[in-house]
Amino acid sequence: MSSALTPLFFDGHNDTLLRLLHSGKADPAGRFLQGDGEGHIDLPRAISAGLGGGLCAIFVPSPAGLDAEKNFLPPAQPEALNRTLAMARLLFEIEARSAGGVSVCRSAADIRAAFQRQSFAALLHIEGVEAIGADLDALYVLHQAGLRSLGPVWSRPNIFAHGVPFRFPASPDIGPGLTEAGKDLVRACNELKIVIDLSHMNEQGFWDIAKLSTAPLIATHSNAHALSPHSRNLTDRQLDAIRDSRGVVGVNFGVLFLRDDGVKNPETPLDILLNHIDYLVKRLGVDHVALGSDFDGTTIPAAMGDVSGLRLIAEGLVSRGYDAETIDKICHGNWLSVLERSLGA
Repeated sequence: MSSALTPLFFDGHNDTLLRLLHSGKADPAGRFLQGDGEGHIDLPRAISAGLGGGLCAIFVPSPAGLDAEKNFLPPAQPEALNRTLAMARLLFEIEARSAGGVSVCRSAADIRAAFQRQSFAALLHIEGVEAIGADLDALYVLHQAGLRSLGPVWSRPNIFAHGVPFRFPASPDIGPGLTEAGKDLVRACNELKIVIDLSHMNEQGFWDIAKLSTAPLIATHSNAHALSPHSRNLTDRQLDAIRDSRGVVGVNFGVLFLRDDGVKNPETPLDILLNHIDYLVKRLGVDHVALGSDFDGTTIPAAMGDVSGLRLIAEGLVSRGYDAETIDKICHGNWLSVLERSLGA
């Protein structure tokens, strides 16, 4: 399926930086590099599994409590900025101490070069940009530091848009779309060639971005609403828009977004995950489906265990009749192609 120098997998989303910092344990960079055996990913397990890289998310959790409508509250900007910088620093420290084993990438060419060196290719992503103010000053600084992908919202409102809350069963058509500041953010991301992730957008926000953005539409870690009617999943009409923009959907491994009953059951069969891949391939075509695990950020099927279970997806696709070229596209090639279209070669 892949040459010896080309990793089999590139992943659209992980929350490993947050896991490492939230553990409260000493030397989080060293624990990632040496392997702590906790969570879903560390470098030794990624290498063993053939995970060649992915979008490494910075996510600042909500403060304790919910608002009156049982939605998550956003963190205040000063706190969000401080915690964002701490996670970015951690990723750069991991790179600096890795002796070439980890590379923070800023283009598709950087990712391909990292693959050739057998270096883990990390693309810096922010999930919910509460760290950025309406003046967008922080956006430009973070871009200079290496930011190449962001989701304007997590599943909560902020000054840019209204994230879709976690509801089942529910349509993603919950709440208003982009604010004026959100529209400015989209234009700036297009100017800077920063990927705009649609995975936590509500439906109106999705369509506002689809109308305004000049870049391919990308949902880094979402599934098919037709199979699992969770508010976080994408309707057929949204999938069609992503296909028509030459974008990509990364399949989320989270059982909440895979099952048709909304139950958080880790004993969910892997066949259900493969069913989402099948559905998306039929709806979007083989060039627009990828992987977006949500490792270290959600409950995945117990059969996968951690990153080592990626091979089970490839084996499952083989068993369903997918050929080697198509499997390579789903497992890493489609991410490289869409990032070339979004970031430049």
